[in-house]
Amino acid sequence: MAASEPIFNVPRAVVLAIALMAGVQIARDLLPDEADVTLLLALAFIPARYAGAAPELPGGYLTAVTSFVTYMVVHAGWVHLLVNVMWMLAFGTAVARRIGGWRFYAFSILCGIAGALMHLAFHWGHLAPVVGASAAISGQMAGALRFIFGAKRKPWEQTPDFVNAPLATLGETVKDPRIVTFLVLWVALNVYFGLSAVMVRGAEGNIAWEAHIGGFLCGLLLFGLFDEKRARGAEPPLPSSV
Repeated sequence: MAASEPIFNVPRAVVLAIALMAGVQIARDLLPDEADVTLLLALAFIPARYAGAAPELPGGYLTAVTSFVTYMVVHAGWVHLLVNVMWMLAFGTAVARRIGGWRFYAFSILCGIAGALMHLAFHWGHLAPVVGASAAISGQMAGALRFIFGAKRKPWEQTPDFVNAPLATLGETVKDPRIVTFLVLWVALNVYFGLSAVMVRGAEGNIAWEAHIGGFLCGLLLFGLFDEKRARGAEPPLPSSV
C-alpha cells in the first residue's frame, strides 16, 4: 500500500515564508501605534525615498536599498495577509515544489523587486507606502501558469505531477485559452481592487496594481531561468523557455 500523504502537503519554503509574514504582523500588533508606524515606514517601499526624502523617513538611506525586499514581509492587516497567503498556497506551492526552496526564494524576491520598480516608475516621489507580498506572488502565479496546465496526474496520485510537467514556451503560454481566461479574470480583480481602498492603522490606501503587473511580467519572462535544468530534461525537448 502507498504511504498516506500529509493533510497539508505544503513545501517547507512556503511554510517558512508564511511564518515570517505572520510573525511580522504579530509583532506589529504588539507594538504601540507610534512604534508600529515607524516600523511600517522603515520596512515599506516608499517612492519618495528616491526623490530626496530618504533622510526624513525612518531608516534613512539604508532603507532606500533594503525596502525593495522588506516591503514584501509587512502587510496592511490580517485580511491583506490572509489573502496573500491563500494565493501563495495556490501558486507558490507548485513553484516551490518544482524549483526547490532556495530558487523559490530567489525567484520570488526578484519578482517583488520588479514589482517595486514598476510602481516606482509610475509613482516617482509619492509618499504613500507600498506593503505586501502581492508582487512576488503575482510572479509565482505567472511562473506556475507556464507548467500547471501541462501537469498530469497518475491514477494513484492525489495531485498532478508539477515537478515533471513540461515547461511551456512564452508563445504557448499566451495562446492557451485557459490561461487567457484566467488572466482576464485576474486583471479584472486588479482593476476592481485598484479602485478600492485598504486600511493601514486607520488610514486608507490604494492597491498598488502596478507592482502586481511588474511582478507578473517578471515571473512570466524569467521563470525559465530558474527552471532551466528541468526544461532541458523535459521529453520531448522544448524550444527556449525564456
